[in-house]
This record gives sequence, structure tokens and C-alpha cells, in this order.
Amino acid sequence: MTSTVDTARSAGTPPPAARPGARRRARRPLSETALPYLMLAPAVLIMLALLAWPALQVLAISLRKLDLGELVRGEVKWVGFDNYTAILTDPEFWVIGLRTVLFTAAVVLTTLLLGLGIAVLMRHLSGWVRGVLQVCLVLAWATPIIATTTVFQWIFDQQYGILNKTLVLIGFDSFKGYSWFTSGTSTLAVIGLLVIWQAVPFIAFTLYAGLVNTPRDLYEAAAIDGASGWAAFRAVSWPSVRPLLTLVTFLSVLWDFKVFTQVWAIRQGGPDGESTTLPVLLYLRGIAASHFGVSAAVAVLMLVVLVAVTWRYMRLLVRSPETEL
Repeated sequence: MTSTVDTARSAGTPPPAARPGARRRARRPLSETALPYLMLAPAVLIMLALLAWPALQVLAISLRKLDLGELVRGEVKWVGFDNYTAILTDPEFWVIGLRTVLFTAAVVLTTLLLGLGIAVLMRHLSGWVRGVLQVCLVLAWATPIIATTTVFQWIFDQQYGILNKTLVLIGFDSFKGYSWFTSGTSTLAVIGLLVIWQAVPFIAFTLYAGLVNTPRDLYEAAAIDGASGWAAFRAVSWPSVRPLLTLVTFLSVLWDFKVFTQVWAIRQGGPDGESTTLPVLLYLRGIAASHFGVSAAVAVLMLVVLVAVTWRYMRLLVRSPETEL
């Protein structure tokens, strides 16, 4: 029997086909496998030098007692988690932290809604009207933060602000001499409008880029099917802008949670600290009071909050096919 099989194979009988599940992946050469990592190495090294090393330094400082005296003497005094204990047992930190989270959520949500609405509007406007709107958005986006903040201070000024004068002219006499900065809520509302004003152009242009790349055939098919405007948006536009909306939401949370310039320029966290946010608290504890260890602990806690808030997006980013080599 054995001699019969061997005779058949020696006569040129083709071997049986391998099962699909038994196929093994061809091994790529080592040089081909390592090439992507070698190309990424310079960028990774630069990021480690610019981002990871300062982050480790902040983490190390947060474990030290580093006031102005230790800084001048060059003294290194490790205190473990005392700075974190001091911050986390301070009721003011929790009030400011909650205020920062609520402020960020309100600003991000409003910015996304306005940006999405403007993006959809730009898609339906005629050529020259859309051009005028885009120029206005670019100008609002390109204006320096301090210049825009100064304009907003003039708009909401108690005596000479154009907002109070306009409200009085249309019949709201109670706004004559009204101060928009007497409470933390109204002050944060003005700061939020300022942040939204500067953030909406980027969101609108990003989402508009997703809308213009949507094939017109899909809209024409939706129109033939008798879909309403809202139904066409859900079936055609929404799948195109949803990935971009996730991206800009992630970026907006990062930007708005760290807003400092506008808050400080408007009222330095006042009145009576009622508009103080975590970045302002970090500045007050670190630069103003020279408690650099405590300030570093606040920075680390802010990073933890940001990672917790954006954890889901970071997981999606890591697991996306585009990040696999």
C-alpha cells in the first residue's frame, strides 16, 4: 500500500489543497517590519523630550515641598503625597473643580451646536453669502485673544458698554448702569460667550469639510424618496460629520478645560473668586503664592480629570485601524 502512494506522488500527482484555516501568514522580512517603527522613532523621541519629560518633572515637583525658599536655596525636600492631601482636603478645590467641569460642559455643548448649525447653514447658502460668512468666521478666529477680550470688556462695560446702551434704547431701562460682573455666574457667562466666539469658527469649518465631502447623489436620492430636511440630515449628513464631531468634541474639552487667559483678563477669577477655575487656581497657588509643589499637584489632578473625561475617545483612537502598523 505504501509503495502505491509513493508511486502516485512520484508520477506528478498534485498534493491536496491546504485548508483555508490552516494557511499561515507569510513572514515579512525584519527590515520591512522595523521600517515603520524606524520612521516613527524621531517623532516619538521629540514628543518624549517635549511632552513626557516636562510631565515627569511636574509629577516629581508635585511630590516635593517647593516654595520660594526651597527654590532659591536649591533644596530638594520630598513630602510624598502631602501636596495632594492639602489640595483634596480643601473644600475650595472641590467647588472650583465642579465649577470648571460645569463651565467646560456648557461651553463645549454650546460651541458644538453653534458650529454644527453654521456648518449646515454654509452648505445651503449661495456662493457670495457663504463667502462673506466664511470671511467673518476667519476674522473672528484670527483675532488675538487679548484683543477679543478687550472688545468684550467694552461691550459689557457698566457705563460705556454698547450692550447696556442698546438694551436701554429698546426699552429695558433697568440695564442702565447695570454691571455684568457683580456675580460669578454672570461673569462666567460673559467669559463663556468669549470662549465660544473664538471656538465656533474652527468647529464650523471642520464640520463643513465633512459635509462638502458627502456625495450629492445621496442627497438627491433622499429627495427622490421624499425625505424631509431633518430625515436627510440624519440619513446622509450625520454619518459624514459624526467622526469629525467626535474629534472636535475631544479637542474642545481639552481646550476649554484649560482656559486661563480669558478668565484672568476679564476679572482675575473675581468677584471674590466666584469665577475662578482650576487653571486660575493653579496660577494663584503657583505663581502668585509661590507654592510650586501644590500648584504641580493641581496640574496633575487636572490631567487625571482630562484623561478620565476623554478616556473613551482615547480608546477609540488607539483601537482605530489607522493606528495599527
